[in-house]
Amino acid sequence: MRKLKLGLPKGSLQDATIKVFERAGFKIYVSGRSYFPSIDDEEINPVLLRAQEISRYVEEGALDCGITGADWILENGSKVTTLADLVYAKQSAVKVRWVLAVPERSLIKSVKDLRGKKIATEIINVTKRYLRKNKIKADVEFSWGATEAKVADGLVDAVVELTETGSSLRAHKLRIIATVCESTTQFIANKKSLKDPWKKHKMGQISMLLQGAIAANNMVGLKMNVEVKNLKRILGLLKSLKNPTVSSLSNDKWRAIEIVIDERTVRTLIPKLKR
Repeated sequence: MRKLKLGLPKGSLQDATIKVFERAGFKIYVSGRSYFPSIDDEEINPVLLRAQEISRYVEEGALDCGITGADWILENGSKVTTLADLVYAKQSAVKVRWVLAVPERSLIKSVKDLRGKKIATEIINVTKRYLRKNKIKADVEFSWGATEAKVADGLVDAVVELTETGSSLRAHKLRIIATVCESTTQFIANKKSLKDPWKKHKMGQISMLLQGAIAANNMVGLKMNVEVKNLKRILGLLKSLKNPTVSSLSNDKWRAIEIVIDERTVRTLIPKLKR
């Protein structure tokens, strides 16, 4: 039997990724510290790896496809094909950012002030390219972790750190001076694997199911029976949404309406519909 080699991110993206796969109809079981989870699809061979490494293995062909951040694809300079952008939750609709940050009291106000300074980060290559683009020479060193603490403690002058809202940086009394790059979670594929009809079809199925599961997140279906005399008014309340389905009932004076909407609008919409 043919197998598709799939790389899943271990660490911060692991739980969210497994939940999305579950909503897409795949059950993934991770046993203890094992790097080889099981999945209820015998055509898929999953392996857990650090998100930082997945794009390299996909490019090399050790993996047919995988899920990782766009930032690590940039960092590794990997030549892969992106099959889908995956936004795991409504609250994550805004892209995460890698930002340049300095202590609140620092005299550094912009990237130009970093000339000759020391910067710590996990994404060395992306940071160096950003500095070259801005014609700034600075010392960029790799950080194994606790990056925010290094700049707060004066070990380095600035950091390039990942943030979504900036709250963690503010809590460490750091100030953002620039955005180095933005990132989303991506489902990527090896270019050679895409030339294999079976693998291409299988990856296309997975991509479609993941995107469908994400699109359906936080959505609810509403069904209602409405008297024909009120139909126009009801459709008026729904005019800002996608066209609902309207069906006839055995009683000609009534119609059935179905629509899928964002659950955040339900609490204000339903009272209006009832009235």
